Parts: sequence; C-alpha cells; structure tokens
Amino acid sequence: MQPMDQKTQSSPAAGADVLDVSLQSFRAEVVEESMRRLVLVDFWAPWCGPCKQLGPVLEKIVAARKGQIRLAKMNIDDYPQVAQQMRIQSIPAVVAFHNGQMLDAFMGALPESEVKAFVDRCIGPAAEDPEALLVEAQALLEAGDIDSSEAVFARILGVEPEHAGALAGLARVQIARGALDEAKALLEAVPAKQANAPAVAAARAELALKEQAGSVGDMAYLLARVENVPTDHQARYDLAVALNAGGRRDAAAQELLNIIKRERGWNDDAARKLLLQLFDSWGPLDPATRAARRQLSALLFS
Repeated sequence: MQPMDQKTQSSPAAGADVLDVSLQSFRAEVVEESMRRLVLVDFWAPWCGPCKQLGPVLEKIVAARKGQIRLAKMNIDDYPQVAQQMRIQSIPAVVAFHNGQMLDAFMGALPESEVKAFVDRCIGPAAEDPEALLVEAQALLEAGDIDSSEAVFARILGVEPEHAGALAGLARVQIARGALDEAKALLEAVPAKQANAPAVAAARAELALKEQAGSVGDMAYLLARVENVPTDHQARYDLAVALNAGGRRDAAAQELLNIIKRERGWNDDAARKLLLQLFDSWGPLDPATRAARRQLSALLFS
C-alpha cells in the first residue's frame, strides 16, 4: 500500500470542521477554537495503518455533529515535539480540547461506537435528527415492523411534539392495527398549518380507504361477480377497495384502470377519483403508484 500523505488523510470536502494543523497554528486552531467548541486532535503518521482506519471514523462523527466539533490532524513525523509534550506514546492518539484545556484522550483505532461514546462523554449526546428518524420509521413501517416503527415515531415526537410526519406515521401504525378511531384522533392532533402536508394527506387517504374497505363485502364474492359479469363496475370498484386493503396494490389499480378503460365517466368518474386516492395513500414513489399513473395517463390521453 502507498503511504498516506496529508492530502489523503484529510477530507478536502470537510471544510473548516476538519483541517491539518502545524506547530504555528496549534494555539489558534486548537486551543483558542476549543473555547467555542470541542476540538479533537488526531495525532497520526503516514506509515500508521490503524491511523488510516480511525481517520474516516473521526471525520464521519465530526460531520454528523454539524459544526459542534473540529477535527485537527497533526502529523507527528512533522511535529514530534508536540507529541512529546503531550506524552503521546503510540498512535493513533486523539486528544480532546475544551475551554482551552485538555479534557480527555484515547489511543488506538477504536470502533465507531466507542468513538461516539467518547465524544458523548466530552460534550453530551447528539440531539436526535427528526428527519433522519422519520426516514427510519417509515422504512420500518413499510417493512411491516409496526412495533419498531411506532417506537421511532414516538422518539420524533419526544423532540418535536407536533411533528406532522410523526403524527401521520403513528396514525398509519394504528390503521395497520385496525385501531381506526385512534388513527383519526392522531390526525386530528396535527396542527392546522400542517394539515395538508403530504404525509398527513397520505395517512388520511389510507384511513378513508380502510373505513371504506369494511363495507364492500366478501372478496371471494366480488371476484366471482366480476368474473361472471365483467360490466359490473360497482363490484369491480368494491373489489379494488378490498384488494388494496389486503395489500395487493397493483391488482387494485388494475381493476380501477379496467373500469376507466370500459367506461371512463362511470359514477361521476369514481374509478379515477379512487385511483388518485390510492396514489395519495401509497405515495408518489411507490412502484404501484408509478406504474398505474403511467397507465392512467395513457388511457386518458390516448
């Protein structure tokens, strides 16, 4: 492997949060900067293999703290006197400075979890990012892990009690459990200024579809009815509702597209309106939404 030089050791895109320091700049960039935020000094050398492992971990943690930490990198081959003064006996070694003083230190290429714990001891844990948690919670919900998604949505509300996306997410959790009254109460708790947020609209559409599904009848009967009487648009419409409630999105969309193809304006354009409601519920990026939307456009503009 080629030795690591200062250019490869430091991320050029990291900006002022990550920089190389020298003997001349140490006081300004480390000691004085530590009066404003935590500064981690990474003592490394081009020949040090573990340094190459630790460097990216440190930069990732610094980036995640969004300006709370500076990472100052010092090559001990260039400035051995500084390492000697701080009694650095092996590298990699990281020394934390805060309020102008050495606060704590560790040696060795620790795993990311231990480096995070070190930083947390120095300045406290990072505040949770509601938007990052929202992505995690939605992924869990889509994967069917209802209990885990509920816990993450609740963590978001612990940071932002009126977070529209989290309230909508909890409403979807209750819909999945069949607790429709609880879902309705959560959606009513969304602040008025966020009542039309996409996540809220999607949850509201999902709730309406779930309520509608309870009144359409037995799916086996509807399947038989559509097969025997292909022009029974009401049965086909109800079948689409039932299929969607059962998680069969593509099949639900096809039944509605079938109605539109046979009789576009049936029942005051009911099939198209329901299809748009399904799109709201599924979200614009869902594969079923994208496929059905293309087919709908082809039917309407052919």
